[in-house]
Amino acid sequence: MTGVPQAGHQIEIETSGKGFVEITALLKRWLSEIGAEAGLLTAFIRHTSASLIIQENADPNVRVDLLDALEIFAPEDRAYAHSEEGPDDMPSHIKSMINAVSLNIPVAGGAMTLGTWQGVYVLEHRTAPHRRKIALSFIGRVADA
Repeated sequence: MTGVPQAGHQIEIETSGKGFVEITALLKRWLSEIGAEAGLLTAFIRHTSASLIIQENADPNVRVDLLDALEIFAPEDRAYAHSEEGPDDMPSHIKSMINAVSLNIPVAGGAMTLGTWQGVYVLEHRTAPHRRKIALSFIGRVADA
């Protein structure tokens, strides 16, 4: 008996500080490279001060408003017990806790089943640029080699 095909990969994303970096195209490219047809893509960010999210990719003002809302929820000018790594560190941990650090995205017909206006993003919560590592895993049916 043969097992279900699986594939793994890691990508690294350069951020420029707080904000969104869309990775939808990178995920599509990897799924195409491995011949993914139907199954499940899992993405996991290997950091505690950044998140992975699926969000609207049509109107950039949505992302502006989301960043503003996160700043209200976890402001940098509050006194936190954990402050050794700078004023943006603890708020970044809070923001990553309320957002996702992993995503499961169904794949059908060789493509992620995202909605019309959905994109996949790394959401950087730290002020300084970072290099973020994302582990990818696909399990499911692949095209015959």
